[in-house]
Amino acid sequence: MRTLYVIGIGAGDPDQVTVQAIKALRQVDVFFVIGKGAEKRELVEVRTAILTGYADRPYRIVEIPDPPRERAPDDYRSTVQDWHERRSLLLEEAFAAHDGVGAILVWGDPALYDSTLRMVERVLARGTLDFDYTVIPGVTSVHALAARHRTVLHRIGEPVHITTGRRLREEGLGPGSTVVMLDADCTFTTVPGDTFIWWGAYLGMPDETLFAGRVGEIGGEIAHRRAELRERKGWIMDIYLLRPAE
Repeated sequence: MRTLYVIGIGAGDPDQVTVQAIKALRQVDVFFVIGKGAEKRELVEVRTAILTGYADRPYRIVEIPDPPRERAPDDYRSTVQDWHERRSLLLEEAFAAHDGVGAILVWGDPALYDSTLRMVERVLARGTLDFDYTVIPGVTSVHALAARHRTVLHRIGEPVHITTGRRLREEGLGPGSTVVMLDADCTFTTVPGDTFIWWGAYLGMPDETLFAGRVGEIGGEIAHRRAELRERKGWIMDIYLLRPAE
């Protein structure tokens, strides 16, 4: 393999795959997929639908098992860096074993809360393999959330702060509007009750679920519904936008 595409495929709706991504898909011989576990078969089905609909040539799929990582570490940064290193070693092994044009499909966009580009750079930095790679942007869950709620991410002249549930818990709301990703603990329940929330789960998928309103009025309902969905499906991907009362 001497060429690699890192392709953003959007938040879950195959219709959001860009023309640029489709053109790249049609050049790929082998797709490298980091496994997400048997309970996330829906993600596999979305990926399959994208490849069936757009990759109009023979291709191979190489699935790479995702190494486990500690979910509540004392040193978060070091734990994640170790996980990235182990992931990159598995990717390097797979790259070396397969010839042709390769690709990694990334949910959303490779530049936003995704580690794929860091792992590809780790592979190159070791110097064992030499290849070029191209990044294809995708529709992020941030954009999908705003579109589904028919809202703008920011008020006039104000910033948008994108963060995680862990950082929201530690630092509170940022200036202007705050988009929160990777929040397993419903941290929105800790912000002032008059804060407005736009929440979405499984964006672009059949079980897409949306809520909008004041945290003090619907925060508990969102938390309850989120727990129900996760219990029923075994996994959840959600995101929300917070904005203080004017």
